[in-house]
Amino acid sequence: MSLDIDYYELLQVDRSADDKALKSAYRKLAMQYHPDRNPGCSDSEARFKAISEAYDCLKDPQKRAAYDRFGKDAFRNGGFGANGGGADFGDIGDIFESIFGSAFGGGRQQRGPARGADLRYDMEIRLEDAFTGCRREIQVDVAARCDTCDGSGAKPGTHTHRCSTCGGHGKVRAQQGFFMVERVCPTCQGAGEVIADPCGTCLGEGRVDRRKTLTVDIPPGVDEGTRIRLSGEGESGARGAAPGDLYIFLHMARHKLFEREGTTLFTRAPISFTTAALGGCITIPGLDGQRHEINIPAGIQSGKQLRQRGAGMPVLNGRGHGDLVVQVDVETPTRLSAKQKELLEAFRETETGDECPASQGFFGRIKEMWDDLTD
Repeated sequence: MSLDIDYYELLQVDRSADDKALKSAYRKLAMQYHPDRNPGCSDSEARFKAISEAYDCLKDPQKRAAYDRFGKDAFRNGGFGANGGGADFGDIGDIFESIFGSAFGGGRQQRGPARGADLRYDMEIRLEDAFTGCRREIQVDVAARCDTCDGSGAKPGTHTHRCSTCGGHGKVRAQQGFFMVERVCPTCQGAGEVIADPCGTCLGEGRVDRRKTLTVDIPPGVDEGTRIRLSGEGESGARGAAPGDLYIFLHMARHKLFEREGTTLFTRAPISFTTAALGGCITIPGLDGQRHEINIPAGIQSGKQLRQRGAGMPVLNGRGHGDLVVQVDVETPTRLSAKQKELLEAFRETETGDECPASQGFFGRIKEMWDDLTD
């Protein structure tokens, strides 16, 4: 029995059916036509195989997309067009590329050794360094290009020859079910060439382990997690392939005075209750080396924030600075001399309640509550 029927018709579902509908339809039909339920019936066996084939295709998003566009031609002889119906796609990867573009690999890969790996280096710097910018020297252990063979992997004076396994393509193909699968050649590891006489220094790798000293320029305004890329300073690629990059990840050391949020610097300044009551001035040393005078208005409350414009961190790769924010914490004295206690007692005798309106309002509401309860 030949069942060259549309997959959706086989499963008795619409072309817009979701995964749940597909699965439900498949289970129902599979139970109906399963060979164990229809012993000796060749038609049921053929239909069961066709249903399984249809579901196996449509449950896979990539296979389904190819089928929706090209039908069963997508899975015949390595690609669409094998029966004269259109352009010849070399393998199913080309079909997916034509449907999805770069989302599935960004185009055809070139043969040859792979680019070297990118490396990561974590660096801790002070907040002062982030403010002014700085230059640091670091040492990293990398797989660097072999000087003996200049990265080719071959002994000086010798040459490579084309790989006989892949014919110099760097990849081999194998049929797997509906698909023609392409893999990196196991003999040449994608290079397309084989080294007959490897370099004695790098043993054919084209690279050796080495410690490098590098200079890193850190611009003003960097923050926790800022990433600096040093192009070409990662691992060298095998057999002369392009090197990877080195990424410097910056971390801020804890500062003894300031905390940071973006370009804003925060600090907390305890002041005496007399300064809070009468007003005054405090001096904060800035990361710019300047003395910043912070005026304390009379009657300031604990927790109030005072802002000094332009005294914060510089804008990374931009102009200007953020702000310095000083949070005032009013400190109650814990050790008083006899004279100070006498003066405070004299002050308390002169209090009318108007000096502290928030306190007066709070206790006024308490009095009203008690009056309501006793009525």
